[in-house]
Amino acid sequence: MATRDAVIVEAVRTPIGRRNGSLSGIHAADLSAVVLRELVRRTGIDAGSVDDVMWGCVTQLGDQSSNIGRFAVLAAGWPDSVPAVTINRACGSGQQAIESAAHAVIAGAYEIAIAGGVETMSRVPLGAARESGFPYGQTVFDRYGVEELNQGQGAEMIAEKWGLSRLALDEYATRSHQLTAAAVDRGAFDAQVVPVETADGVFSVDEGLRRGTTPEKLAGLKPSFRENGVIHAGNASQISDGAAGVMIMTSQKAAELGLRPIVRLVAGSVVGDDPVLMLTGPIPATQKLLARTGLSIRDIGAVEVNEAFAPVPLAWQIELGADPERVNPLGGAIAVGHPLGASGAILTTRLINHMRDNDIRYGVQAICEGGGTANATLYELVDEPQAVVVSHQ
Repeated sequence: MATRDAVIVEAVRTPIGRRNGSLSGIHAADLSAVVLRELVRRTGIDAGSVDDVMWGCVTQLGDQSSNIGRFAVLAAGWPDSVPAVTINRACGSGQQAIESAAHAVIAGAYEIAIAGGVETMSRVPLGAARESGFPYGQTVFDRYGVEELNQGQGAEMIAEKWGLSRLALDEYATRSHQLTAAAVDRGAFDAQVVPVETADGVFSVDEGLRRGTTPEKLAGLKPSFRENGVIHAGNASQISDGAAGVMIMTSQKAAELGLRPIVRLVAGSVVGDDPVLMLTGPIPATQKLLARTGLSIRDIGAVEVNEAFAPVPLAWQIELGADPERVNPLGGAIAVGHPLGASGAILTTRLINHMRDNDIRYGVQAICEGGGTANATLYELVDEPQAVVVSHQ
């Protein structure tokens, strides 16, 4: 029996809306449906042939409760027979959805799967699920000798541990806006973004971008987590709304359907790391991924490390010895936002389109997650309509 692989044949996302911005009036199911319908439209497949939809979402409350993935399928107008599951691995939910769907395709459980995620943080606020208590429990606090597990405080500790000054963080944040502006201006996102009809018209461009951002302007912002800290709103990811998704199948199935794969999912890794620092997981996750595949960081032509806070990609870059020019070459969440459950799929969509546009063989994405876990995924560009099937590492 031939070894099965998993390839992505299409990847799309909505533009990312800032908090209380252009997407704030749209329900998460309806926003997800925009992506689902576009994936089917672009590939020409029968929606009824999708074996499962795996959909990431973090704050599963209110609009996003009760298996939002399933209601996205129904909102898309797809047959009742198409199932869906909602996945929560904190900020990596969308990325975990993609990896889980790929695993199912490789195992032969699915022929066609769709994976991605959504978060409408304007409608379901960050932290809303914790209003009646914390999920950690006193036992966890006691184990680590802390009174809270806070991502912002973790970002401060990372900056301190790696010797990252406020100026270095603000310079990185400025870079994110500059690279995003350049990407928007040259149309780098045009092919991957599906416009969204809103009450105010068609929304088609990420709206968090602040052109003209400089370290000097950011220097005036007040620290968010410590009185004399280095983390503030300008060097952290923006609260936002968005959805993204990919279609996954084997290269053999793609050939049968006349579809040309973009990338093959070579391998993925997931790790647990220090839950107090919380955001350092992308470092061991990437190290584990590279060790598993036998590649070095020099083999990786493009990297997306989610910009939850500026210290996260900077510490990753230092530890991995990566070429800064290859890390987040299109900017990131500091410039455009981090709609939690969607971000993993947004990173994939950005990364693999960038790989295709620039003929980059290998790309890696890594994302930090609440609780100290992290995912890292390796993609390989597919050069031919029918991919060469190799063992999944």
